[in-house]
Amino acid sequence: MASFLPETDSEDELPPGWEERVTLDGKVFYANHETKSTQWMHPSSGKKKKVSGELPYGWERQVTDDGHVFYIDHVNQKTTYTDPRLAFSVEEKDSVDDFRQRFDGSSTALQVLHGRDLSGKVAIVTGSNSGIGFETARSFAFHGAEVVLACRSEVKAQQAIEEIKKERPQAKLHYLHLDLASLQSVQVFSQQFQFLGLPLHILILNAGVFSLPHSLTEDGLETTFQVNYLGHFYLVQLLEPILVKSAPAKVVVLSSESHRFSLLSKDKLSEERLSPSISTNFVSMIAYNNSKLCNILFSNELNRRLLSKGVLSNAVHPGNLVCSNLSRNWWCYRLLFTLVRPFTKSLQQAAATSVYCATAPELDDVGGMYFNNCCRCQPSKSAEDTDFAKELWTLSNNIIRVVLQKKIFCIDQMKV
Repeated sequence: MASFLPETDSEDELPPGWEERVTLDGKVFYANHETKSTQWMHPSSGKKKKVSGELPYGWERQVTDDGHVFYIDHVNQKTTYTDPRLAFSVEEKDSVDDFRQRFDGSSTALQVLHGRDLSGKVAIVTGSNSGIGFETARSFAFHGAEVVLACRSEVKAQQAIEEIKKERPQAKLHYLHLDLASLQSVQVFSQQFQFLGLPLHILILNAGVFSLPHSLTEDGLETTFQVNYLGHFYLVQLLEPILVKSAPAKVVVLSSESHRFSLLSKDKLSEERLSPSISTNFVSMIAYNNSKLCNILFSNELNRRLLSKGVLSNAVHPGNLVCSNLSRNWWCYRLLFTLVRPFTKSLQQAAATSVYCATAPELDDVGGMYFNNCCRCQPSKSAEDTDFAKELWTLSNNIIRVVLQKKIFCIDQMKV
């Protein structure tokens, strides 16, 4: 575990006469004032470091008439000649898979974003009027991103926006209606977002339901399957052109460790197993587990398809024992979450992994992975099956096509 802990101050302490500096493109170098020389490697640890290209939110770089660079902290009304990015430098990696864990299960989303400036970035967060989605949207907005809250309830979404603006009046926030239980609503949302004329750099597929009894949506599909998985799948299909045009872009798909208990398999994949039409033998927990396995398979296949176009996708587990609105649909789970609440993660901690995968510089070229507690983890063998993922993708498109064709047929019949 020690190898994954953040670097200590003693490890990075410079010898007398040395100074740490950074180039404009983010490379850290070291100046020896005694020998009047510079080098890229830390004089004690031998490590090479870099910083992200942007200054922290609220900072500005300026140059004096004689060419000296200095930095202004508009939030605290201070100036300094030291580049503030040096406080957040990270070790340069030799390969895509070579990165050190900087955060863990106790980290919060705001800690992950500390020192980051997301100005100019646009994010969509589904299910963001409460719970993990709200903290995700709030954290992005606090660091300058323009955030679209994609929610079913306009009242709750506007309340969430007002709450964020009480703390950050300058926050850029929008509400667009999105009901994942309706493919038509997904279509309308996509059209409305396109009408805004915004790019899309971060797409957080956060919304979900848990422990619902068997029911069918207006599209004739089982609710847990459509809300947790298929609605998001369709949303990404519709937003893909904007994601590609906005590249580099990140998609983060919320899954769960419960995907390991899914009963789905590649050999027994069918619409009836994914979306049972009748309640006989329906178990809500199994439906939830299945939907979360679908989310990882979807994320992996999406990454495979869009990687070359500059769009990366990762799946995340927000953490065990998170007290959120997800348990609202059954009194037994509400009671359980009430009893364990003193031992649960905060919503800010639960949002950390989504925010980390969406913004961490060390993950700029990392996709098709599964993260838990801000750390890459190994999902189930089924979740890593590329053939399984391709078959699910094809079946999902077929299900959507049939639903939409039925709706068109019904409209035509009404016209007749």
